Amino acid sequence: MKIKVQSKTPAKVRQLVFNLLDVFQKIGIPLDDTDRRVERMAKACLAVGKIKKSFAEAISEENDSFVRTRDIITFENENYGENISPGSYDDIRRKDLRLLVEAGVVINSSSKENQATNNPSRGYALGKSFVELLYSYGSQEWDLRLSAYLKEAQSLKEELEHKRNLMIVPVTLPDGKQISLSYGEHNDLQKAIIEKFLPLFGFGAEVLYVGDTKEKFLHMDEKVLKEIRFFVLEHDELPDVVAYSHEKNLLYLIEAYHSTGEWNEIRVRKVKRKLKESGCTADVVFFTAFETKNAFKQKAKDIAWETEVWIAESPEHLVHFNGYKFLDIHK
Repeated sequence: MKIKVQSKTPAKVRQLVFNLLDVFQKIGIPLDDTDRRVERMAKACLAVGKIKKSFAEAISEENDSFVRTRDIITFENENYGENISPGSYDDIRRKDLRLLVEAGVVINSSSKENQATNNPSRGYALGKSFVELLYSYGSQEWDLRLSAYLKEAQSLKEELEHKRNLMIVPVTLPDGKQISLSYGEHNDLQKAIIEKFLPLFGFGAEVLYVGDTKEKFLHMDEKVLKEIRFFVLEHDELPDVVAYSHEKNLLYLIEAYHSTGEWNEIRVRKVKRKLKESGCTADVVFFTAFETKNAFKQKAKDIAWETEVWIAESPEHLVHFNGYKFLDIHK
């Protein structure tokens, strides 16, 4: 599997990431998240095994080599070209390592010892059988080891697919239509955009498009999109939610920020160019939606001027990056 890896990642580490993702795919770990999240998961796994140059370096739980999330951050920053904040240890635990722990690829020390979940000495190590599988990667023993590993460990992909079907995110569109988003923090935010933001600030807007991590065109109103001459929806810069207010002739392009995707200056320029080429007849407003003020604070410097921000934890307020428009209102 080829993904876009950060350019500052050393070439040797880049190859390790690709090889590890190949292993993940073969043992059934889902790789249907954003490129950045998948890259982060792979690098966290490599860091847990203290791998710098080759899988032969991998250390397992057998060596009693459990590392803390803070150690993982330090290792990635020093060896993989990352610049992860020291305060991001919760992201490592909840996002980068979660699937790997469920799969048994990474072992949490609390599963072996009677430790409280908030014990600072808790740590992570690669599972013994997974390390043995890594040792055989690219060798004549690979197929045999892979077959043995798959017999020992049930495919996580099937198990998680079942869980996700049970944990879908139901969403009610403004017209009363029901859609179902796949489970995940990103889609929880999309639900909030549709059910909280639009009723407050949408001037009766109808939802023309909703994308999903599993189904890109989950909901689409092609008729209205053509009427306002919106650009072709296959375009790479398509936001998560597109809504339109007939009353105000306002077209809302809304991005649900989750690790990537804010409306920055370059992205806004690209989309404005596409809208001009297509002859869009609506007045366009760009919104980046965040779950929390903390998430917004981390990306505030990247938000483009002449765009808006909505924060789900403070749903009745907006942050405006185009003040001159609002000075006129207060005259």
